[in-house]
Amino acid sequence: MSIVDNRKAFHDYFIEEKYEAGLVLEGWEVKAIRAGKVQIKEGYVVLRNGAFWLIGAHISPLTSASTHVVPDPTRSRKLLLNQAEINKLIGKVERSGYTLTPLDMHYKAGRVKLQIGLAKGKKLHDKRNSERDKDAQREVQRAMKVHRG
Repeated sequence: MSIVDNRKAFHDYFIEEKYEAGLVLEGWEVKAIRAGKVQIKEGYVVLRNGAFWLIGAHISPLTSASTHVVPDPTRSRKLLLNQAEINKLIGKVERSGYTLTPLDMHYKAGRVKLQIGLAKGKKLHDKRNSERDKDAQREVQRAMKVHRG
């Protein structure tokens, strides 16, 4: 079940591969995510000390959050991937000019997971082509709907 999508990522990047990663979260963050107070549009993934970190994602603390915890909405959150995936991604990100971007936050077996995409940036003309293709597809769907109806 999806919590939040990052549609901007599909607009700005060509997504080559997708990976699912766990997140190291604090208790107040899980409660806020369950309440839907999360935004990953401005987030990105970086490599630091041999591990990947989600930076820039915003989790708004609930007003009923614990009194003894000082919540930081944009703190860096560690991503949990197995070592083989980490090694593969390190090679692609460092050599090939790829970047990692968060695509989707969702639940899997009661746990919060983040889908990250191995992405290559789109140029302005690529974005225009994508928009043109989407418009054409929409027109085809509209014509099919009218024809059937």
